[in-house]
Amino acid sequence: MSEQRWLQLVCQTDQQNHAIIENAMESANALSITFQDAKDTPVLEPLPGETPLWDELIITALFDYDTDLSKLTNALETHREEWHVGSVLVETIEDQDWERVWMKDFHPMQFGDNLWIYPSNYDVPEDDSVKILLDPGLAFGTGTHPTTSLCLEWLDQNHPTDKLVIDYGCGSGILALAAAKLGSKNIIATDIDPQALTATYDNMERNNISKDAIQCYLPDDCPQQPADLLLANILCGPLRELFPLFASLTRSGGQLVLSGILSEQKDQILETYSAAFKDFEVKILEDWVRISAIKT
Repeated sequence: MSEQRWLQLVCQTDQQNHAIIENAMESANALSITFQDAKDTPVLEPLPGETPLWDELIITALFDYDTDLSKLTNALETHREEWHVGSVLVETIEDQDWERVWMKDFHPMQFGDNLWIYPSNYDVPEDDSVKILLDPGLAFGTGTHPTTSLCLEWLDQNHPTDKLVIDYGCGSGILALAAAKLGSKNIIATDIDPQALTATYDNMERNNISKDAIQCYLPDDCPQQPADLLLANILCGPLRELFPLFASLTRSGGQLVLSGILSEQKDQILETYSAAFKDFEVKILEDWVRISAIKT
């Protein structure tokens, strides 16, 4: 039995013209269409329901191998100036187990002294370390990004034993999982993306964590009970907007850990949160910042 193959078309354009090119790709029966930054420019602070795009982007479309792409490529060439089309590449893609290809580069990672993340296909050693099994999924958070790493390091150094924890913007649930592994039995995980809640539940099951330990909610449904520890690994804009909520969701004397903040945004967060928090500590990793504090 021969392996399946596909055709892949890759072209560069700008934000203003991506929609018309996307429509042309869909008309050519594209199986999938993805966008990628063409100039290494970060997209920050998306609003709920918003799909932000870069000014210059690369569009990649996947087609059945026997698809005739001549009409599409002719259109891209004809409208090259009008649609601001840069380079166009058509290539054959061989069949692969894409998840396993990705996973071969996903290795065990250590955070702090004793907290580890392992891919689920890895032979996990039998030792006294705290282990989280995690595979890449639909939601943000595998531990590889500095913002997540900073939060995991903090949890390793500050076990939330028997504390009520809120993981606000839970993504894959990685921080909630770590809190559960490190002693919390009452965790609230919330995210604006329903896929994040699904990923969190899946990862709870993978790690044999009781559904009673982590309760998942969309933000509008989230209980308003003040927590002993509030974790929020999101972005500077939302963190500033959410200050009144986070102040109300953190009990007096409770701990706050914020990340997703660029170094140049640190002072904005400190200024905003100083109205209700004290004893700030700042840690920087690769131009990303973690800020921890105590509720007054």
